[in-house]
Amino acid sequence: MYNTFSLLFFPMKNKATSDGKAPIYLRITVNGKRSQLSIKRKINPEKWNYEAALAIGNSLEAKELNYYLDAIRFKLYGIQKKFLDDDKIFSALDIKNRYIGKSENQKMLLNIFQEHNDKVEQLIGKDFAAGTAERYRTAKKHVEDYIKLEYKCDDIPVNNVDHKFISGLEYYLKTVRNCSHNTAIKYITNFKKIVRIAYANDWIDKDPFYHWKSRLKIVDREFLTKEEIELFIEKKLHTPRLDQVRDIFIFCCFTGLSYSDVKKLTKSNLVLGIDGEMWIKTFRTKTDTPSNIPLLPTAMAIINKYKNHQEVINKEVLLPVLSNQKSNAYLKEIADLTGITKNLTTHLARHTFATTITLSNGVPIESVSKMLGHKSLKTTQHYAKILDRKVSEDMAILKSKLGLASDEHINYRKL
Repeated sequence: MYNTFSLLFFPMKNKATSDGKAPIYLRITVNGKRSQLSIKRKINPEKWNYEAALAIGNSLEAKELNYYLDAIRFKLYGIQKKFLDDDKIFSALDIKNRYIGKSENQKMLLNIFQEHNDKVEQLIGKDFAAGTAERYRTAKKHVEDYIKLEYKCDDIPVNNVDHKFISGLEYYLKTVRNCSHNTAIKYITNFKKIVRIAYANDWIDKDPFYHWKSRLKIVDREFLTKEEIELFIEKKLHTPRLDQVRDIFIFCCFTGLSYSDVKKLTKSNLVLGIDGEMWIKTFRTKTDTPSNIPLLPTAMAIINKYKNHQEVINKEVLLPVLSNQKSNAYLKEIADLTGITKNLTTHLARHTFATTITLSNGVPIESVSKMLGHKSLKTTQHYAKILDRKVSEDMAILKSKLGLASDEHINYRKL
């Protein structure tokens, strides 16, 4: 089929700005049907030759503009030739889309992200935890907001994602969204999976993350000391709700279970172990890895305390656990009452189990890792680093007590 094809550049007078300049538009016509776009240049309409569709004069500005117009014409005629060579029927819109880098087969970034998130939602409880789905939703929202702010549009082609986009997203998360370094990196890691999906499907020619390097910063996690645990347990509390939250927190301190893992426990998770003692056997909500924990007397006592609780009976759960938001709020109230200045959260109990309860008392790191349900021993080794620091501090105190502030002139016979 023969296609009539023409191009026309013209200044859009009704969009002229206060300085008298109007944006130049390109009109593409194929078989009498039009499509147009701005070429991102402006000119005073009085300096435009409407018959020749060129800027008037020999000034440097006019020459540069006319060269630019010729370059656009050359590219558009090349696009038309490609359609003809491929014997494809095309429209003015097809020419425009090919020129601006958008085609029928082109994949849009946020569309890919949403398709991925929809699949994750459908696999909650099978391959993904609800928290994972929530993080992907949040990551997509951050990318969407960044595109609107930086690119002034609702979506971009996935092949427009480059190193500059990734670096800009990281900067946006740390400044506009006020995310910490580690939080920003985790969101970008979520986004990285989407880009890798595009790369694996040949929707992009190269991986823009190839030269992107960023590492999580090691954060020293807080935990309660033996003395703080005792203070926490012995403190008289004035309401049953505070007492209940305190008990669940202590249960986590002596089992290493996270809030979500404790909340989903049922009596079926309480089993008789190979040693004849009671164990908790479950799968971690976050990683779906097995977590098998022999119950210490303190944890067992808390289970017995609440075995006749109305919620335990009605919902067939092992313990009556309040919402995470309420639990954290009550924990801060208990911290104020006990004088503990650390930021008490439900997750701090898990750190306390790894450090004060187990590693500090000589439990091998391999056993601690298995009870915590870690996939890698490296994750557990971070707690060992915390203990190294604690050992250093304790030895400094010992050194001070022994009067060994200086290594000079020490009489070793007196030690």
